[in-house]
Amino acid sequence: MHHILEKAVKRMERLGAEFCDARSQTVKSIGIQSVNGDIRHLSDKMMGGVCLRAWIDGRWGYYTSTSFGDEDIENAAAAAVRNASGAPKGRIDLSVEPLKVKKMQSLKIHPANVDTDEKVNAVLDLDSSQTADNILNRVGSYSEDIRKNVLINSAGSDMEWEEVRVRFRAMSIASDGEHMERYYNGPDGTCGFELVKDLDIERLGRETAKEAVLMLKAKRAPNGSISVITDPMVSGLLAHEVMGHASEADEIVKKRSFLTDAVGKEVASPVISMYDDGTVPKAHGTILYDDEGTPASRNAIIENGVYKGYMHTLESASIMGVKPTGNGRAENFGKRVWSRMTNTFFGPGDRTLDDLIADTKYGVLCDKMVNGMEDPVGGGFEAKVLRGFLIENGKITDMLRSFTLTGRALEILRTTDAATKDMIFDGGMCGKGIEDWVNVSSGGPYCRSTIIVGGG
Repeated sequence: MHHILEKAVKRMERLGAEFCDARSQTVKSIGIQSVNGDIRHLSDKMMGGVCLRAWIDGRWGYYTSTSFGDEDIENAAAAAVRNASGAPKGRIDLSVEPLKVKKMQSLKIHPANVDTDEKVNAVLDLDSSQTADNILNRVGSYSEDIRKNVLINSAGSDMEWEEVRVRFRAMSIASDGEHMERYYNGPDGTCGFELVKDLDIERLGRETAKEAVLMLKAKRAPNGSISVITDPMVSGLLAHEVMGHASEADEIVKKRSFLTDAVGKEVASPVISMYDDGTVPKAHGTILYDDEGTPASRNAIIENGVYKGYMHTLESASIMGVKPTGNGRAENFGKRVWSRMTNTFFGPGDRTLDDLIADTKYGVLCDKMVNGMEDPVGGGFEAKVLRGFLIENGKITDMLRSFTLTGRALEILRTTDAATKDMIFDGGMCGKGIEDWVNVSSGGPYCRSTIIVGGG
């Protein structure tokens, strides 16, 4: 494959490309879901192809091929150069550091070596372990994603690497005839099937069901602007959906972000530091290299309240005169590269959760999120929290049903007065708008801020 891609790169150069690359990729994915003891979904998919890119006069030309044949890829290379034609935007020399590497992921148990029957049985075990009084529906799910990449570019890079991700999740839905509540839990990460093998499946299912049943007695949350302790999932939602998307440099160069020209400005309280870090060990958004061949890095977005910088592709980094940060990512070989997040999170503080609760006179503690709104243009924050706990005079009193949080992101971060030492990451998929999905994680510590709470 390396030889074929190298020939394609040379052809694009001969045809006038100032810079070009050729990347082959195969993606193997498995998804399994069980509901109340029945397998409702079982998919085992394989796809692959080659993406050719040519950079001419400040413009990319793309072409993809689902054939790995020599002639087809060379023809695709010529088409990529043709697709770069158009009104010149001006010559911009891309800053590319050539790399010659071959790296496979370090795994205890590669999921490709595990029979599908074993994965199905693990899902069924997780499903059945959620059996309890008042549990209406039990859901167990497993997914894996195995990506193999080869990249050659005109700067001299010759690269090969692998990405493997696994996710295992329980969800219980409880009902008492009047109310219906749900709770979910389960691990994920860039790792092998050991994530499942090393897990106490019965305990995960039992505790998930227990929490769903407890939520049937939850009360309505208060309304108003009050002290909120966001858990790592909700903290991560604010970091990702608002601050993260607004820090993707392709939005900055188009001046479509509320954080345009923010570098060097104080945007949050000194408690707040924020990072996008593709090197976090085993996190769901961790990568070895982005889809342009740039190594993953730890990228400081905010440090002690001061805005530091953006997440870059080769193109945006060259336009802004900085180094690429390893954030050039595509959903797969058939999609365009954009500036995308990896693992995005607020950094730790110096407190404990017990400390934060004890010195909160009145407020709420969040526990898990349902969804959030992406608003890189306006900077608004809106999230739905799965459940929470009422805090009165430094003590937790009542469990609270799902509620909403709203506010302006920067106003919230300027009120943040404390964060915990402990941090948690939660994995998932992120879209650029409503498409171009990539694997990411978000998270951070428990943070205390003033936020508008809507109890429904």
